[in-house]
Amino acid sequence: MTDRFDAVIIGTGQSGPALAARLSSAGMRVAIAERNLFGGTCVNTGCIPTKALVASAYAAHLARCAADFGVDIGGTIDVDMRRVKARKDQISGKSRTNVEKWLKGLEGCTVLEGHARFESANSVRVGDRVLSAERIFVNVGTRPFIPPMPGLDQVDFLTNSTMMDVDFLPEHLIIIGGSYIGLEFAQMYRRFGSNVTVVEKGPRLIGREDEDVSSAVRDILAKESIGIELHAECMAVEKRGAHIAVKLDCQGGKREIVGSHLLVAVGRKPNTDDLGLDRAGIAVDERGYITVDDRLQTAVPHVWALGDCNGRGAFTHTSYNDYEIVADNLLNGDNRSVRDRITAYGLFIDPPLGRAGMTLEEIRRAGRKALIGMRPMERVGRAVEKGETQGFMKIVVDADTKEILGAAILGVGGDEAIHCVLDTMYAKAPYTVMQRAMHIHPTVSELLPTVLGELKPLTDIDAERR
Repeated sequence: MTDRFDAVIIGTGQSGPALAARLSSAGMRVAIAERNLFGGTCVNTGCIPTKALVASAYAAHLARCAADFGVDIGGTIDVDMRRVKARKDQISGKSRTNVEKWLKGLEGCTVLEGHARFESANSVRVGDRVLSAERIFVNVGTRPFIPPMPGLDQVDFLTNSTMMDVDFLPEHLIIIGGSYIGLEFAQMYRRFGSNVTVVEKGPRLIGREDEDVSSAVRDILAKESIGIELHAECMAVEKRGAHIAVKLDCQGGKREIVGSHLLVAVGRKPNTDDLGLDRAGIAVDERGYITVDDRLQTAVPHVWALGDCNGRGAFTHTSYNDYEIVADNLLNGDNRSVRDRITAYGLFIDPPLGRAGMTLEEIRRAGRKALIGMRPMERVGRAVEKGETQGFMKIVVDADTKEILGAAILGVGGDEAIHCVLDTMYAKAPYTVMQRAMHIHPTVSELLPTVLGELKPLTDIDAERR
């Protein structure tokens, strides 16, 4: 027997529950299936628990630096990792429970706990039940990618997911992957008290960023005695007694790092390989991401893919925006598209990085005539007051249209101040609107007009650096 619904949603990540609520409130009969933990990556192994850990690490760091502020704590600063984990679990668990309660309390929404698989383009099986619907939405997220690395299958290693179970302090944590996930874990565990080494196969950290951002982030981490090994293009892993060795050089070179624990953080893989997508005629790309158009529809017009599994974004905020696009198009007759959104994200080390729009490399490739303004955080009053003067602010604008093309704020409050820039970009307003705005003192945002008042041609900056 087949149960008929107006809509079936597979997965309860960031976009799934919000979409279920919106559709059910519009009078639709909705079924939503979850095979693991309610809330998806963000709630269980991503944003919420990791930022809870970052907060604990920051508390430990601030306590060690208390004397710099004239505060005498006295004695050694000890970190109780079991209590750190318990706090993280409580915060994450509450979020997960709230998502589950919310969904199960929605009128017109049936919640199924089990693995959903397509049986056809119009039907999905969850356990013994077959569900059919005129509209099906896939929101299954991603999982850690495990690279084919010699020896990796012979050692116990951690991923960003299994790190959530750690309630002890690793003696020496080796992290393979010098990008966003790896760097956040590197700093937090160094602040908890572990020795930490980051191994990156590329020539610099966070390679998608501008070189000045990569360099400044490296300086921030190095200042906290985090080891950084770059150009590790031929990594191999070997068990060395009770420890783990990571070899870094090609042709048997001697460069290696030996540690007590290994974290592999080299990217994500979509959870699409066991959904029966082929039975529905739903296409995926070479990496397994579901192929969608700019309105997030698959090749099957009544099937949409939302969130990380569609390869059109890798963040909680892009997943939620996916929900908004699909819901507004379906229910309001809008014509929203993923092309309307501006790249925006953060790196939540301390100090954080807030990013919006294009990088300098993208601007150069596009052949845009650009102006750039920069200011070191050591010349920002809020940063000086807090004793956190590492980093800088950078804004790039189009010399002809005067619209902002991109920005990076690496420094205290950068993850919040970037939204001033982002909102101006969405308004398509000339940069002079922000330049002439009166911001509140003393804040980080108050310096944005100053930066925009000191713009120089990008070509001049490039010439100076050469």
